[in-house]
Amino acid sequence: MDALLDPQTGGYTGTRTSTLANAVYLRLATPLGSYWADPTLGSRLHELAREKDVARVAILAKQYAEEALAPLVKDGRARSIVVETERVESGWLRLRIAVEDASGSIQHFAHPVKVV
Repeated sequence: MDALLDPQTGGYTGTRTSTLANAVYLRLATPLGSYWADPTLGSRLHELAREKDVARVAILAKQYAEEALAPLVKDGRARSIVVETERVESGWLRLRIAVEDASGSIQHFAHPVKVV
Protein backbone atom coordinates (compact mmCIF):
# COMPACT_ATOMS: atom_id res chain seq x y z
CA MET A 1 0.00 0.00 0.00
CA ASP A 2 1.22 3.45 -0.93
CA ALA A 3 0.43 6.91 0.38
CA LEU A 4 -2.28 8.30 -1.93
CA LEU A 5 -1.47 11.38 -3.99
CA ASP A 6 -4.16 14.00 -4.57
CA PRO A 7 -4.35 14.72 -8.34
CA GLN A 8 -5.65 18.25 -7.70
CA THR A 9 -2.75 19.37 -5.48
CA GLY A 10 -0.01 16.81 -6.15
CA GLY A 11 0.38 16.37 -2.38
CA TYR A 12 -0.37 13.44 -0.13
CA THR A 13 -3.95 12.94 1.10
CA GLY A 14 -3.03 11.26 4.36
CA THR A 15 -4.64 7.99 3.28
CA ARG A 16 -3.30 4.81 1.74
CA THR A 17 -4.14 3.16 -1.57
CA SER A 18 -3.74 -0.27 -3.09
CA THR A 19 -4.92 0.87 -6.54
CA LEU A 20 -2.95 2.12 -9.52
CA ALA A 21 -4.07 5.73 -8.85
CA ASN A 22 -0.57 6.99 -8.04
CA ALA A 23 0.99 5.24 -11.03
CA VAL A 24 -1.60 6.70 -13.41
CA TYR A 25 -1.31 10.20 -11.93
CA LEU A 26 2.51 10.25 -11.98
CA ARG A 27 2.73 8.95 -15.53
CA LEU A 28 0.29 11.60 -16.81
CA ALA A 29 1.42 14.60 -14.73
CA THR A 30 5.20 14.19 -15.08
CA PRO A 31 6.72 15.64 -18.26
CA LEU A 32 8.34 12.85 -20.26
CA GLY A 33 12.08 12.61 -19.61
CA SER A 34 12.11 14.94 -16.60
CA TYR A 35 12.42 12.31 -13.86
CA TRP A 36 16.10 11.58 -13.25
CA ALA A 37 15.65 8.00 -12.03
CA ASP A 38 13.57 6.90 -15.02
CA PRO A 39 13.71 9.03 -18.18
CA THR A 40 10.92 6.92 -19.74
CA LEU A 41 8.40 7.86 -17.02
CA GLY A 42 5.95 10.59 -17.93
CA SER A 43 3.89 11.92 -20.79
CA ARG A 44 3.90 14.60 -23.45
CA LEU A 45 0.59 16.05 -22.23
CA HIS A 46 2.35 19.18 -20.95
CA GLU A 47 3.11 20.10 -24.58
CA LEU A 48 -0.62 20.55 -25.27
CA ALA A 49 -0.84 23.65 -23.06
CA ARG A 50 0.49 25.61 -26.06
CA GLU A 51 -1.92 24.05 -28.57
CA LYS A 52 -5.20 25.53 -29.74
CA ASP A 53 -8.43 23.94 -28.57
CA VAL A 54 -9.24 22.01 -31.75
CA ALA A 55 -10.35 18.43 -32.44
CA ARG A 56 -6.88 17.14 -33.36
CA VAL A 57 -5.59 18.11 -29.90
CA ALA A 58 -8.05 15.69 -28.29
CA ILE A 59 -6.64 12.95 -30.52
CA LEU A 60 -3.10 13.89 -29.49
CA ALA A 61 -4.07 13.93 -25.80
CA LYS A 62 -5.49 10.43 -26.09
CA GLN A 63 -2.38 9.20 -27.89
CA TYR A 64 0.01 10.81 -25.37
CA ALA A 65 -1.93 9.31 -22.44
CA GLU A 66 -1.97 5.83 -24.00
CA GLU A 67 1.80 6.02 -24.59
CA ALA A 68 2.44 7.16 -21.01
CA LEU A 69 0.26 4.41 -19.48
CA ALA A 70 1.42 1.55 -21.74
CA PRO A 71 4.24 0.50 -19.34
CA LEU A 72 1.60 -0.43 -16.74
CA VAL A 73 0.33 -3.12 -19.11
CA LYS A 74 3.81 -4.13 -20.18
CA ASP A 75 5.02 -4.72 -16.61
CA GLY A 76 1.85 -6.65 -15.70
CA ARG A 77 0.29 -4.23 -13.22
CA ALA A 78 -2.66 -3.69 -15.57
CA ARG A 79 -4.40 -5.93 -18.07
CA SER A 80 -5.85 -3.16 -20.21
CA ILE A 81 -6.19 0.61 -20.34
CA VAL A 82 -8.87 2.55 -22.21
CA VAL A 83 -8.52 6.30 -22.65
CA GLU A 84 -11.32 8.61 -23.84
CA THR A 85 -11.33 12.38 -24.15
CA GLU A 86 -14.09 14.87 -23.62
CA ARG A 87 -14.19 18.62 -23.92
CA VAL A 88 -15.22 20.01 -20.56
CA GLU A 89 -15.14 23.71 -21.32
CA SER A 90 -13.22 26.06 -23.55
CA GLY A 91 -9.51 25.51 -22.93
CA TRP A 92 -9.85 22.20 -21.07
CA LEU A 93 -10.03 18.53 -22.03
CA ARG A 94 -10.72 15.71 -19.61
CA LEU A 95 -9.14 12.31 -20.04
CA ARG A 96 -11.40 9.53 -18.80
CA ILE A 97 -9.29 6.49 -18.11
CA ALA A 98 -10.45 2.96 -17.31
CA VAL A 99 -7.73 0.66 -16.01
CA GLU A 100 -8.28 -3.05 -15.54
CA ASP A 101 -5.70 -4.06 -12.96
CA ALA A 102 -3.97 -7.43 -12.69
CA SER A 103 -6.72 -8.77 -10.40
CA GLY A 104 -9.40 -7.93 -12.98
CA SER A 105 -11.05 -5.02 -11.19
CA ILE A 106 -11.65 -1.86 -13.21
CA GLN A 107 -10.63 1.51 -11.82
CA HIS A 108 -11.74 4.82 -13.31
CA PHE A 109 -9.65 7.99 -13.32
CA ALA A 110 -10.11 11.51 -14.68
CA HIS A 111 -7.24 13.78 -15.64
CA PRO A 112 -7.63 17.40 -16.83
CA VAL A 113 -5.54 18.72 -19.73
CA LYS A 114 -5.19 22.45 -20.34
CA VAL A 115 -5.17 23.71 -23.91
CA VAL A 116 -5.21 27.30 -25.18
